[in-house]
Amino acid sequence: MVHKKEDQKDDCYGDEVREHILEFAENGGYEAIPEDERETWFTRFKFWGLFHQRSGQESYFMMRLTNASGILEPGQLRAIGEVAGEYATGPVENPEFGNGWIDLTTRQSVQLHWLKLEDVPEIWEQLEAEGVHSRSAGGDTMRNISGSALHGKVEEYVDSGPLLERFEEELRGDDALANMPRKFNISVTGTKSGCAQDSLNDIGFEPARKEIGGETVKGFNVRIGGGLGGRQPRAATPLDVFVRPENAYEVGRGFVQLYHDYGGRQNRSKNRTRFFADDWGMEKIRETLQEEYVDFEMHRAGEDFREEYTYNAGSTTEGKHDHVGVYEQKQDGLNYVGLSVPIGRLPAEDAVALADLADEYGSGELRLTRRQNPVIVDVHDDDLESLLADPLLASYPPEPSPFERGAMACTGTEFCSIALTETKGRMARMLRWLNANVDLPEDVGKIKMHYSGCTADCGQAMTADIGLQGMRARKDGQMVEAFDIGVGGGVGENPSFVEWIQQRVPADEAPGAIRNLLEAFAAHRSDGQTFRQWVESVGTEALVEFCEPEETDFEAPYMADAKQSWYPFAEEPSASAAEGSVAPSDD
Repeated sequence: MVHKKEDQKDDCYGDEVREHILEFAENGGYEAIPEDERETWFTRFKFWGLFHQRSGQESYFMMRLTNASGILEPGQLRAIGEVAGEYATGPVENPEFGNGWIDLTTRQSVQLHWLKLEDVPEIWEQLEAEGVHSRSAGGDTMRNISGSALHGKVEEYVDSGPLLERFEEELRGDDALANMPRKFNISVTGTKSGCAQDSLNDIGFEPARKEIGGETVKGFNVRIGGGLGGRQPRAATPLDVFVRPENAYEVGRGFVQLYHDYGGRQNRSKNRTRFFADDWGMEKIRETLQEEYVDFEMHRAGEDFREEYTYNAGSTTEGKHDHVGVYEQKQDGLNYVGLSVPIGRLPAEDAVALADLADEYGSGELRLTRRQNPVIVDVHDDDLESLLADPLLASYPPEPSPFERGAMACTGTEFCSIALTETKGRMARMLRWLNANVDLPEDVGKIKMHYSGCTADCGQAMTADIGLQGMRARKDGQMVEAFDIGVGGGVGENPSFVEWIQQRVPADEAPGAIRNLLEAFAAHRSDGQTFRQWVESVGTEALVEFCEPEETDFEAPYMADAKQSWYPFAEEPSASAAEGSVAPSDD
């Protein structure tokens, strides 16, 4: 028997959902949706990037936008910022960020919160006038495509731009493939740094070469079935297929269709492609792809460049771990400047100011990375000094502290119904506390600390130097917010996921545990050793001892229980979530 959501989608999904959203908006918004049909419509709304917020926030919605490989063309960020300032304002202010802001995501896109359904038509009109849309940004469909954030601006082994554009326009635009068994993530990496993180995607294309007919051919190797969440992460598995750039679209489309046709639609916690890949195996998938979906003879995999991957790798001090900083573009005399937005949240006025800087000092275009950061591109050598002196860069510096540079955080209980802890505000305060209380060796330029509010792991805690996942625990007889603390994650050549060394650490004791761990790292590391290398050399028993929970002077107004937070919050998290069971990932 198929899951009930499949029946809901069969009745109405994909492009036709938009007309219903417009109709509800015109007739009163949230109140126009029949009460007994709301959950069904909320499932359908997700295809158009519209998510109803959590209990206690009835009638408010989050909207996720989509922009393949993180490209924001001139004028687009300004339009998003202006919409956020006008419409993305809630009934209460966030104590860290005020009211009216945007969130940058780990898939190179943007989210807006506190939207009213009756305002959606005007929001769409303003955004779509600048080429920004929310179609296929959520739900069981092909999500925002991640790619090399600086493609076209830096040297690539293989040009990824044409493939990214074709996936966006032809594949994601095909309404016949809108209703997938579950969400489906696509990535294309053209550079040797691996910044699209192909190992975390349902299908990933990575640069490779192969000798064919005595000629070295540039193209892509293909990996499938990667993903995080539910404490069951998988690094994408090599499909043992090499494709020329001109054939890559057909293989990508073929696997999307194969999963659309054969993927399970019963158990939603087990029907992501990582489980499908385990069930079928690479040989059967490759043979079915060849026989039923691809019209040319596929080659076996070529030589990849994974040993050169540096993005979010953690195992080397060489190369780009992110795109923060000032770097030369391949175009003579031009540069890109990557800014640090530590937890990916920008007040609306700062987003508009950033768009102004991109216009004044660059081409107006911006790029978003998979680490929740923006990049100003096409900055002339003569304009660099003036850009770097702008006051906005004091808040979002290209040379941040090691903690700010490495920080990421998901949405948390502020808006997410399955999260167990608050994330964004706590991480902002924790970064300031760590800056003031922990001294790292001078050659340590980053500590990648990722925070997810639950096991769905939308904050990618599994791939961090220090991964934090929200839990709940009892302390002094009271239920409190808590963390599981893991170490040693990273992507790169050999993706590894964190080892959990402390569990259910009360929120007021977690900063002390992290400080103790980092002080041990600073005291005992070998010269030049990265945090991940140190973790691998130390062993679990010592790491547990180093990461000793401790009460400190760290303060946040929401450590005791999420119900005491500032935002509307109607109910306790479900008992199953509170007990640490697998949560569905819908990042």
